[in-house]
Amino acid sequence: MIIGKTDLGKFPVILAPLEDITDSAFRNICRLHGADMVYTEFVSSEALIRSAVKSSSKMLFDESERPLGIQIFGNNPEAMKNAARLAEENNPELIDINFGCPVRKVAMKGAGAALLKDIPLMVAITREVVNAVKLPVTVKTRLGWDDDSKIIVDVAERLQDVGIQAITIHGRTRAQMYSGTADWTLIGQVKNNPRMHIPVIGNGDIDCAERAAEMFYKYGVDAIMIGRAAIGNPWIFNTIKAFMSEGEIVAPPDLPERIAVSLSHLKLAIQKKGEHKGIIEMRKHYAGYFRGLPGFKKIRMEILTKQSFTEVEDILMNLA
Repeated sequence: MIIGKTDLGKFPVILAPLEDITDSAFRNICRLHGADMVYTEFVSSEALIRSAVKSSSKMLFDESERPLGIQIFGNNPEAMKNAARLAEENNPELIDINFGCPVRKVAMKGAGAALLKDIPLMVAITREVVNAVKLPVTVKTRLGWDDDSKIIVDVAERLQDVGIQAITIHGRTRAQMYSGTADWTLIGQVKNNPRMHIPVIGNGDIDCAERAAEMFYKYGVDAIMIGRAAIGNPWIFNTIKAFMSEGEIVAPPDLPERIAVSLSHLKLAIQKKGEHKGIIEMRKHYAGYFRGLPGFKKIRMEILTKQSFTEVEDILMNLA
């Protein structure tokens, strides 16, 4: 699959943009474990054009994270155009527009998935962004607002017509949030629409290699995107790639490896954000790293009280 000048190879597996999750430390860990491309946390266009430090810092990345996309969101075409230009100054591989975030604080402000209720505005925003930058522009969205408005086949055509170079589709409506089961049938219809010529990336409920293979072969998508299933489980990328390329079923990581990678992740978080903030922001990942470990819930509660790397390291090293 090729987007612009970036060749992601065959059967690419991509890390989804996740608010408060896909920071630089986590992106580095996922790239080390096979993610073919990563995205920043989504960045508010309004905050960017007002030079908000927190939002601007979300666009910073290491060369080791490439290929990387910066994702922006908003509902004002002018603000989105200017935000895209600011994002382009950081020289990512592409600019992605978030038309899929379902959370209340985004959708109730008319951004993210809310644009699925105003397709003319969605198209207008996309056109402004495409025309504002030289980098490839892509879109991430959902099937529609609710079960009565699953309009993604038409939406995908219209966004392609104004110049996007790939589209990622999450197989749920905004009304579903993250409940129920992702419906890939409409993703397949977009991919198999004879009018579509840009890459179609599928997203939703990919949590193992066998499921990934089913989506590639059954629906013909050009790539898959992994979100929640990667939290505390960066191994999922190489696991899927081994299965797709060799038919190999990779054994899950043993406890010493889980400890080692989680500590590497923590070190990166501290390096990027300082010890206090790095330790606090890492806390959301431990449940994933040690899922299924007997008695870990109590141990995790103990970790949450620690304030230094050494204290956390001592607890984790004693797990083995």
